[in-house]
Amino acid sequence: MNHDVLPRRTAVWVFVALASAYFLSTLLRAITATLSPTLSLEFGLEARDLGLLAGGYFFGFALTQLPMGHWLDKHGPKKVVLSFLGVAVLGCVAFACATDFAGLLMARMMIGIGVSACLMAPLTGYRRWLAHEQQQRANAWMLMTGALGMLASTLPVQWLLPVMGWRWMFVGLALLILLSMALMAWQVPKWRVAEPTPHVGILASYAQVWRNPYFRSLTPMGFFNYGGMIAMQTLWAGPWMVKVAGYTPLEAATGLFWVNVCMLITFWLWGLVTPRLFKRGYTANQLMTYGVPLTFCVQLYIVLAGADAGALHWALFCITSSFVSLAQPAVGMAFPPALAGRALSAFNLVLFLGVFVVQWGMGLMIDGFKAAGIQEPQAFQCAMGVFFVCCLAAYGYFVKCKSNSR
Repeated sequence: MNHDVLPRRTAVWVFVALASAYFLSTLLRAITATLSPTLSLEFGLEARDLGLLAGGYFFGFALTQLPMGHWLDKHGPKKVVLSFLGVAVLGCVAFACATDFAGLLMARMMIGIGVSACLMAPLTGYRRWLAHEQQQRANAWMLMTGALGMLASTLPVQWLLPVMGWRWMFVGLALLILLSMALMAWQVPKWRVAEPTPHVGILASYAQVWRNPYFRSLTPMGFFNYGGMIAMQTLWAGPWMVKVAGYTPLEAATGLFWVNVCMLITFWLWGLVTPRLFKRGYTANQLMTYGVPLTFCVQLYIVLAGADAGALHWALFCITSSFVSLAQPAVGMAFPPALAGRALSAFNLVLFLGVFVVQWGMGLMIDGFKAAGIQEPQAFQCAMGVFFVCCLAAYGYFVKCKSNSR
């Protein structure tokens, strides 16, 4: 029996406190998609600059994952997430004060570092604080909260932009992070060290995670399919709508708003149905095996349709890609609680390195195809085609590993 399982009322308040920070982290993650026309105009950014700026968040995010997983298992979610969020506050203030691209990029990396524990800390805590059958639901509803944050980064940001400007928005976000930190300090329980562990280096403490065949089978799909979904949702879907489909910036922000509404509903539904599906014998592996190919159909249509692929098709892409989100809690549950923080953080490292590479790589490919004489809309299509092939190969590797393990 797990004596760390929280009473229902306490668990709800803990969820609310941790979810408030995750809401803000995803708002900050996705806000560059809405602000991209404004930032591009003010700072003269090319596609590769925009990709690097958006990817800087994920690069900062990825830098912390290995030490953070070690610290989560040792010190617990509360201490770790509060320490990291202080950096996010400073990053928001630095972004608001930036005067050139280098300043924006460094501040963006600081924000990524600061919010890098906002999902891993809750998932590590839920591994111990919630009953086994409720952990997929908690993960889905955390992602639903994240979708709400991305929703807030679209039309609300577009509406506020002429009223207060993007700089004051980041000052306001710094204040909201401080409020979230106060709520967590009040509600989240202290961490009880489950068992003493020998002192080893941070990298050595991950050896058991890296060697795990199940973890390795999911890494390419986490990198390209899951990371790519986030890369598109938080950056490239917006420029596609403007540059390829011919949307105005306001129409693109509206399209992103509805994409994120769809994702909010999708993760809410996942939270409702996953406990029932698992009780009926459906595993995360089965759901990913049969569900992920749906997104390939949508990707292929987007590549071939070009200007005819708009907000509806990007919403379908994100909805069908949500099957890959089942991998994250599945990885956590594949390891004992004492290793959960490291397992989840290692997978998150793979995921957000994927986001960084796809976001920057798309920008590099678009500029490269344009330099080769291809028109901008077709350059977007070619870059999406390369991304599609990478996703297909990653899924093939997962299926092959799964069949070899039988």
